[in-house]
Amino acid sequence: MKSSEPRLKPLADDQLDDDARRVLERAKMQGRVLNIFRTLAHHPKLLERWMVFGTHVLNKSTLPPREREMAILRIGWLCGSEYEFGQHVLIGRMVGLNDEEIRRIKLGADAEGWTESEAALLSAVDELHAESFISDPTWKTLTRHFSTQQLLDLIFAVGQYNLVSMALNTLGVQLDEGVPGFDLG
Repeated sequence: MKSSEPRLKPLADDQLDDDARRVLERAKMQGRVLNIFRTLAHHPKLLERWMVFGTHVLNKSTLPPREREMAILRIGWLCGSEYEFGQHVLIGRMVGLNDEEIRRIKLGADAEGWTESEAALLSAVDELHAESFISDPTWKTLTRHFSTQQLLDLIFAVGQYNLVSMALNTLGVQLDEGVPGFDLG
């Protein structure tokens, strides 16, 4: 974690106004509200509007869930966002990634064992992070494996989780109970 203490503490239930309470009710995951949502509840209108886009990227994207999680894990790793990485280790496992693959995601596209499409996906994340641009060779490879909508969803997923990683790191959002960090738990 970049910070051992939150800069902006997650709001407890008794600190929530009606707007925040309403938004957080919809943000529950497995019956609980994660630290990211309790932290962003300091600005309920922002949280509510951001959740619309976040819901698309996470739940309505045309990118297959496994590939989506590979991209999210890679950008979380590149951004040094242990919170984001840890949350998506859990989600990645649910969509079929194993711990060995998650460890290889840290190494990137050049790690042994990736298919052509997986390596291109990881390269795209690296290029978007470094240059805000996917190179022609990577793009050409991606177009052989993904539809136009999937490519758009990939770009926006990387952008979304880059933004989220910036917020998490800056605000010092701490890992939720039971969430592994970079060490996979």
